[in-house]
Amino acid sequence: MTLGWLVIVLGCIGQLSAQILINTQTTDLELLEGRLLGVLSRLNLEEEYNTVLVYGKECVFHSLLRKLEIPAVTVPSGSTDYDWNFSTATLVLSCGSDADNEENSYTLLKLQRTRRLIYLEGNSEPESVCMKYALKEQHNIAMVNSDFDQSDAFYSCRFFQTPSYVEGHIFKDQPIYIENFKNMRGATIRTAPDSLVPRTIVYRDERSGETKMLGYLAHMINTYVQRLNAKLQFIDTMEFGVKKASVLDVMKWAKEDIVDIGTALASSLQFKDMDTVWYPYLLTGYCLMVPVPAKIPYNLVYSKIVDPLVLSIIFVMLCLFSVLIIYTQHLSWKNLTLANVLLNDKSLRGLLGQSFPFPPNPSKHLKLIIFVLCFASLMITTMYEAYLQSYFTQPPSEPYIRSFRDIGNSPLRIALTRMEVNVLTSLNNSHFREIGEDHLMIVEDISEYLVLRDSFNTSFIFPVSVDRWTSYEEQQKLFAEPAFYLATDLCFNQFMLFSPPLRRYLPHRHLFENHMMQQHEFGLVNFWKSQSVIEMIRLGLASMEDLSKKRNVEDSLLLDDISWILKLYLGAMLISSCCFILEILRCGERCKQLWQCRLYKKAKHYIHK
Repeated sequence: MTLGWLVIVLGCIGQLSAQILINTQTTDLELLEGRLLGVLSRLNLEEEYNTVLVYGKECVFHSLLRKLEIPAVTVPSGSTDYDWNFSTATLVLSCGSDADNEENSYTLLKLQRTRRLIYLEGNSEPESVCMKYALKEQHNIAMVNSDFDQSDAFYSCRFFQTPSYVEGHIFKDQPIYIENFKNMRGATIRTAPDSLVPRTIVYRDERSGETKMLGYLAHMINTYVQRLNAKLQFIDTMEFGVKKASVLDVMKWAKEDIVDIGTALASSLQFKDMDTVWYPYLLTGYCLMVPVPAKIPYNLVYSKIVDPLVLSIIFVMLCLFSVLIIYTQHLSWKNLTLANVLLNDKSLRGLLGQSFPFPPNPSKHLKLIIFVLCFASLMITTMYEAYLQSYFTQPPSEPYIRSFRDIGNSPLRIALTRMEVNVLTSLNNSHFREIGEDHLMIVEDISEYLVLRDSFNTSFIFPVSVDRWTSYEEQQKLFAEPAFYLATDLCFNQFMLFSPPLRRYLPHRHLFENHMMQQHEFGLVNFWKSQSVIEMIRLGLASMEDLSKKRNVEDSLLLDDISWILKLYLGAMLISSCCFILEILRCGERCKQLWQCRLYKKAKHYIHK
């Protein structure tokens, strides 16, 4: 009997102990959930998020999802089988240090900078966890242990310090996440320049013996490295069998994670894959720089100022003034003949600005007509005199090339590289198709082509980006007269982006893009461009020599310059002399008498019939 009661008492005690243990665990779980909700609320205040992504199997984070009341995505397998295309601010929660095994490359890229909170169970060391995520180039990492409800301690990864994490307490004013790359503490950023002046000018400093860069693109890279307290490291291109790297080489190395940021600019015409080309540094056009047309010779100046339309207007004015003068003199149409209209002495001499006999006792109408005639002559002579003086002082240029079809009628040819031809052909550029093959000179060696273009050879037309043209324009300010002009109506592409190549998982990509935008915002890029020519001259890559083909201007006009106008004057004098001789010989009266005799004979013949 006693034994039975003992069993009953022990059973009750065991059941009561189990109930107390369950209640204690429930209380501990609720306390832990409350603390974690406080952490999530703090994170939302620091940087708002509206989606939660949970990696791993069931843990305390899953029980929090119902209380968060925001969209949540759970990935028990540790990796998504779809691209993360949600345009939302995300917070990543992991149920253990090994729960996040994401293998989708696009998801890894999209969530690379996303804040991560990891729930640690067991004996996981924070330093090893930070190292693991650092190898995946994910640095916004924070961790809490299973005893967080008691300790209130969290661990945050710090990439550029030893140890690689810090311990903090949730109720203290300590940041959970920081921007690790604002101070890289002398860490290196690998780069490779393409050495295309003036944006990248590589040289060796004589004092320190170090390799340095100048140019408006190089300045942007240099200031970025200084801003992050980092060090720029130039990779040895000879290890890859390249003596002088091109943009294609830099793109390849960025894709292979050999360089972090390439000191080169990839054109949007060349590359469609945006995995390694990111935020555009320059927005420009791709146009032609055309030699400035030569000045017309002096002997063609007269033909330039004689416009057919203006001559037609003057001729109409001559006829109108002749008709008005003839009528107002006698108030009759009696003397209105074709000869009097076309060869009216007063109207003709008046329009030419010469004196003519004024009729005695003129009427008010005739005075008004003469006044208007004199005003018209003053305007015509002043206009032509101004044209002659300005054109003889500074002759106008020959016609400019206004379209791609005009290139076919020009003796000039377009010089361009094989790479440019391949790109324009692959894009099926409509303007490029308008140019005949006989007007193209394709240069295989890009270095040879750049030397040809930099020499301002006026025998060729060169394609150039509007960005590169600014340096040529600055250099031509040293010339006596410009050798080339930018034909903005002869552009293969008006909208072209230039972007520096970046490796795919560059963790401080957002800082670099923000740095580029700020350089444009403060006008530093335009300033660096204006200094490019000075830097090239200082390093011996350009000279202050006048490379323009200046036209030899004569000190004074030669007889040959006005030869055709003198011939025209001589011809007019001969015609006038012949008319004068015919008048002396009274050929007009004799012709009139012969005409009247002929009419009289015809009339007599008809009467006889």
